[in-house]
Amino acid sequence: MHFPITDSHLHLWDDKHLNYPRLSSMPMLNGSYLVSDLLEATKSLHLESFVFIQSGCEESQALAEVEWITELARRDARIHGIIAHAPLELGNEARPYLEALKNNNRVKGVRRVLIFEKNDFCLQEKFLEGVKCLAEFNFSFDICIHARQLPAVIRMVEECPEVKFILEHLGNPGMAVQDFEGWQKQMTDLAVFPNVWCKISRVITEDTRNWSSDDLKPYVYHAIREFSYDRVMFGSDWPVVNIASSYAHWVHILSDLLMHHQASEEDLRKIFHENAKRCYALQTERVEILE
Repeated sequence: MHFPITDSHLHLWDDKHLNYPRLSSMPMLNGSYLVSDLLEATKSLHLESFVFIQSGCEESQALAEVEWITELARRDARIHGIIAHAPLELGNEARPYLEALKNNNRVKGVRRVLIFEKNDFCLQEKFLEGVKCLAEFNFSFDICIHARQLPAVIRMVEECPEVKFILEHLGNPGMAVQDFEGWQKQMTDLAVFPNVWCKISRVITEDTRNWSSDDLKPYVYHAIREFSYDRVMFGSDWPVVNIASSYAHWVHILSDLLMHHQASEEDLRKIFHENAKRCYALQTERVEILE
């Protein structure tokens, strides 16, 4: 590729600074992953910028995580955006939390992980109330779910037309269980909404023992067909991607798949660079933090 990469989905964590409860059950990821490790993982690539996604620290430390990444961003100009945790289930009572996040110009949106919740968790009245608040703060909402939760997510999106949504990891389609047709229909229904974007990220970690690029094709190609090259974007999900692949290998696999799909240089540039900047309104210069 003859252009730099903007990564729409990347994590950092420091287990000496913050507590990450779920890491103890994931031996391959249990430890710190810092900017220096990212530099090593991407040394063969031109990673120009990235969006930091909240990384599962204790909820009580979520604002401290934002402060930590903000401090890192003062030293590493590649950190162009932060997607922070927000307790949207509090409804309107989440406003003070969102106000605190709004004081940081680098925070572009929020994520409340739904993947561990019941399918209809996002349809609770209070949760919908909290999601609707995001439009007032010009925050997007990153959707982290299993494919089984897509029907409820579609209804959530219907209820919140003023909010920009970004579906992570192709909705975790469950390639290992091979329910392609159900996922396919729901993705078609979701893509109808122009305020929804989609990340091509993480899918190679769904079945770490047995995946091949051929397995990815129908999922990647269907997402592009429905969302078009204008509303899909590359995400590494580093360091989680290390479970199944290296950062560079994932970039090469995806770019090869896209080129076999007759993607033009302009199409590749959109997916790997331009769309994340446009979706999250990333700025190319250093962002000053409001005091």
